Amino acid sequence: MDDKKFESVYSSKVRAGKRRTYFFDVRQTKGEDYYITITESTKRFDGNGYERHKIFLYKEDFNRFMSNLEDTVNHVKTELMPDFDYELYEKRQLEWEEKIRLEDQAAAEAAANGESSTSTSEPQETETEADTDGDISW
Repeated sequence: MDDKKFESVYSSKVRAGKRRTYFFDVRQTKGEDYYITITESTKRFDGNGYERHKIFLYKEDFNRFMSNLEDTVNHVKTELMPDFDYELYEKRQLEWEEKIRLEDQAAAEAAANGESSTSTSEPQETETEADTDGDISW
């Protein structure tokens, strides 16, 4: 079976709180064409999986989509909520990533020195756990 039309050739994600993630994927069709899927994935409150919503964006719509998205976001930022600190969440995410990096660096240094990294009562988080469950609180 040829699954090439579902093959992702590029992917990125945006974490948006503890429960929501946006995925941006470039996919290739059988006809050697490309399109984008934008997926919002939200963890269900009951813990049973995720809800997913997708938008398929085709090359003929890229420019108009981006223009209207930018106009809409700018309208909210400048007209509806001009005093809101839109950088706040970006700052929190960067602080969280730096904290994880420093913890990983300290653990690596302790391991290199033959020291135990169990000096704290909290379990150490792995990179995989940080990617899935260790998101910052909004």
